[in-house]
Amino acid sequence: MKKAAIILTLALLAFGGHAYAQKTVKLGHINSSELMQIMPGKDSVQAILEKELADLESQLKTMQAEMEQRYNDYMERQSQMSDLIKRTKQQEIQDMGSRIEAFNQDAQKTMQERQEALLKPIVDRAKKAIEDVAKENGYSYIFDTSANVGAILYQQDSDDIMPLVKKKLGLAK
Repeated sequence: MKKAAIILTLALLAFGGHAYAQKTVKLGHINSSELMQIMPGKDSVQAILEKELADLESQLKTMQAEMEQRYNDYMERQSQMSDLIKRTKQQEIQDMGSRIEAFNQDAQKTMQERQEALLKPIVDRAKKAIEDVAKENGYSYIFDTSANVGAILYQQDSDDIMPLVKKKLGLAK
């Protein structure tokens, strides 16, 4: 009796494993960089970012010009200054250089955060379209073939889902 139960269990496992092994895996791929280039709203985000970057660069140039002016004044008048005034002016110039460097680093961080925030809805819309296309068409996996990801070194029997995603997003021509 015990032997029959073991044989039955093994048979069920073998049959169950066989049924599981029969499940087909459907693969697809898309170039996400190419998709992002054609996403609606990307151009307006780019314009906003370029304007904000220009504003920050203008402020940075103003700060640099002010520091350069202070440095030139110091160089012209240093022979007439006492040691205390020289040290004070040198410290002011160094402090201004540090503030410029900190401003530059903060500006870069701010621009990166701003870019991520502005692009998030666009990226989310693209991801949702990819997920919807994958589900609707029975794909098990979708791989990104864009150069910046570089995850695919070889592909066989994989469908390019770009046309389906474009259609889903209303971008089909």
